[in-house]
Amino acid sequence: MQKLRLRYTKRGRLRFTSHRDLARAFERALRRAGVPMAQSQGFNPRPKISWANAVPTGVASEAEYVELQLAEQVDPAVLCTELNRALPAGMDLVEAVEAGPGSLPERLEAGRWLTELPGVSPAALRSAVAELLVAERVEVQRTTKDGTRTMDARAAVLSAEVLDSTDLAALSDRFPAFIAQVDDWPKGRDPYGILVTVVRQTTPAVRPDDVLNALRVVADLAPAAARATRWEQGRLDDEGGIADPFALDRAAAATQRGELPTG
Repeated sequence: MQKLRLRYTKRGRLRFTSHRDLARAFERALRRAGVPMAQSQGFNPRPKISWANAVPTGVASEAEYVELQLAEQVDPAVLCTELNRALPAGMDLVEAVEAGPGSLPERLEAGRWLTELPGVSPAALRSAVAELLVAERVEVQRTTKDGTRTMDARAAVLSAEVLDSTDLAALSDRFPAFIAQVDDWPKGRDPYGILVTVVRQTTPAVRPDDVLNALRVVADLAPAAARATRWEQGRLDDEGGIADPFALDRAAAATQRGELPTG
């Protein structure tokens, strides 16, 4: 069998789709594209698909990941092309690589998030973020199917900064796909703050709404609306950046082709 790792997006109106419905749409696309999936054993065989750390409903993403096990060898680039023809709008495959050594979930150590807060000025957001960063602990509550859960949102926030929605030069330089979606913004909107955070993947996971609840706790900031996008995932590097989780897979593939030394 062949194992492939895919990066895909969840954009536009698709962010309101639950992960379960998204997974069903993905399985239909695999069938339409004729992907030779390996199947599980038992009375109800299922295609071998492993999802990694999916975003919650209502959140967009530029960096979602999934693993596939195939019954035959295929070219990852060809698979991307064929699947993109069958996937719903907003779910686009960005890259596919042959799986190298190690576990993909272990490489998804942290994520970078962009959270738009229309109606909140950049100055007000910067003040609230400063209060959050100096706090040692900020407890927030989340309602789950098992009841109310309390967590320390501050512990998961590794860094936070505020950008101005009108600073298109800075936004296009760092987040080009964000600018590409500018037509999706409501017209005539006043300048507002955009919160950029690096959040460690914890158990339970701290989500964008948990960070916003933490801002409410420390600074009484309660935005009327918010739109969050996960921009990237990966391991933290020595400089506080996020390493590409596919880097090891590309290196292993290049070594097999004789393009890199094995020592």
